[in-house]
Amino acid sequence: MANTRIFAEPLPIGRDPASVRRRVEAVEKVMEGLFVIPGINRRVGLDVILDLLPFAGSSIAAAVGAWMVWEARNIGMSKTQIARMFGNVGVDWALGMIPWVGAIPDFFFRSNTRNLRIIKRHLDRHYPASVTLDG
Repeated sequence: MANTRIFAEPLPIGRDPASVRRRVEAVEKVMEGLFVIPGINRRVGLDVILDLLPFAGSSIAAAVGAWMVWEARNIGMSKTQIARMFGNVGVDWALGMIPWVGAIPDFFFRSNTRNLRIIKRHLDRHYPASVTLDG
């Protein structure tokens, strides 16, 4: 009989680098890659969907992005990296504030993916034991 688990294992709640990595990877997947649009093979997530709600959607997505930056601060990332990440969130928020049309630039400017890349680079350099292999 095949493995029919519906729910994946829960996300860790620790403050260690491996737990932080798993949480920010999970949030990035929800925000930027819930499903693939057939025909163009482009991932879309909650970030683009939220931009269809004028003003509130972009602000909610920015709050989630700010949480990722807060997680980065907790693992000791530099102020320069934190500022760059907040800049990504700010650009994403500003583009999303354009009612209904804001989803189009957000489709291409993926602040959460950019910020995840910055976090992973930091974790790989300073906490190599936290590296996970994608299967």
